[in-house]
Amino acid sequence: MDFNPCMKHQLIRKTVREFAESEIKPHVSLMDAESRFPWEIVEKMKPLNFFGLQVPRDYGGAGLDTISYAIAIEELSRVSAALGLCVTVHNSVGIFPILKFGTTEQKEKFVPAMARGDSIGAFCITEANAGSDAGGVETNAVETMDAFVLNGTKIFVTNGGVCGTILVFAISETENKKNRASVFIVEKDRPGFSVGEIEDLCGMRANPVSSLFFEDCKVPKTNLLGKLGQGINIGLTALDTGRIGIAAQALGIAQAAFESSVSYARERQQFNKSLSKFQTIQNYLADMATKIDASRLLLYRSAACKDGNKPFSSEASMAKLYCSATAKEVTDMAVQIHGGYGYSKEYDVERYFRDAKVTQIYEGTSEVQKMVIARSILSQSS
Repeated sequence: MDFNPCMKHQLIRKTVREFAESEIKPHVSLMDAESRFPWEIVEKMKPLNFFGLQVPRDYGGAGLDTISYAIAIEELSRVSAALGLCVTVHNSVGIFPILKFGTTEQKEKFVPAMARGDSIGAFCITEANAGSDAGGVETNAVETMDAFVLNGTKIFVTNGGVCGTILVFAISETENKKNRASVFIVEKDRPGFSVGEIEDLCGMRANPVSSLFFEDCKVPKTNLLGKLGQGINIGLTALDTGRIGIAAQALGIAQAAFESSVSYARERQQFNKSLSKFQTIQNYLADMATKIDASRLLLYRSAACKDGNKPFSSEASMAKLYCSATAKEVTDMAVQIHGGYGYSKEYDVERYFRDAKVTQIYEGTSEVQKMVIARSILSQSS
C-alpha cells in the first residue's frame, strides 16, 4: 500500500487550494453572515470543472477519480464548507445517479449543462415525516397516459434555492407493492414546481437550503430515472457516493480548525509564554492531528474501493461516521484553544464549529452509518 500521494493528486490539491484561498476566502465571512450564495464565485468555478469533477470528458466533465474528487471537496471545504457542500451534493447525488441509472438520452439532455455548472443539482428525499426513514416518503407520482404528476413537499433540500435539475424521490404505483419508490428528474421550470424560503440555519449558511413544493407538477415519462420501483436502490447507491463527499467536507472543516489552532497557539501569549508551550494545548493539538490523519486514511480507502470497483458502502459509512465525528471534536477543541476569541465571529473557528455539526446529520445520521456498518458485519459469513 502506497501512502504517498501521486503527482496528479498533489497538483489537484495545490490547484484547488490556491483557487479557494484567492477567490473564495476573502468573501467567506460575509457569505456566512448574509446567508448569501456567491454566484460570482460560481462563475469563476465553472471553467475549472468543479461542477463536473467525475463526469466523463465526453459529457464535458473533468473525469477525475474518486480520490481526486475527495481532495477537491476537502480543499474547498477547508475554506468554505458551504460551497464544498454545494459542489459535493451536485456531483455525488445530483449528477452521479443520472450517469449510473440514466438512459443515453437522459445523460445527453441533463449532464452537460450540470457539468458546466449551468444547472445545479439537488436530490430530494427528506420530508416532514421521512428523514432517516426513507420508506416514510409521502410525495406521490401518479402515472397518466404521457406523464407522471407529482404532489408533495421536500424539506431541508441542499442547493434547494439555486437548483436547476432536481432528482425527486416519490411513491408510485408498481406491480411490487414493497418497492413503490421511484426517482424522477424535474427541471426547475416545470409548472407546479416552486421553491420555499431559504432556511435560517446554524451553519452552512452560504448554501441555500430550502423546501421544494410539487403541486400537480407534470413531468414526462422520459424523466423517470431507472425503472418504476427502483427508487430505494438508486437512493442507497447515490447516498453511498454522497457519503464520501460529506466525509471529505468534514475533513476539510477539521483541517481548517486544526491549522487555525496551531497558528493561534504559537502566537497567543499567556503567563509570559506562548500557548504552544503548555502541555494541555500540546495534547489538544496531538489529538486533533491524530484524528485528522485517521479520518483521511478512512476517506481515501473508501474512495480507492470505489475507484477499484469494489464494494464500498460500509467503507463510505465508516469514513463519513469518523470524519464527521472528527470535525465536531476538532472544532470543539479549536474553540477551547482560542478561549473567548473562539466564541467570537471575528475568528473563523466559530464558523467551523457551527458548520461541523450538520456533517453528523445529513446524508444519513451517524446512527444510520452505524446501522449500515453493522449490517455489513453481520451479513458476512462466519
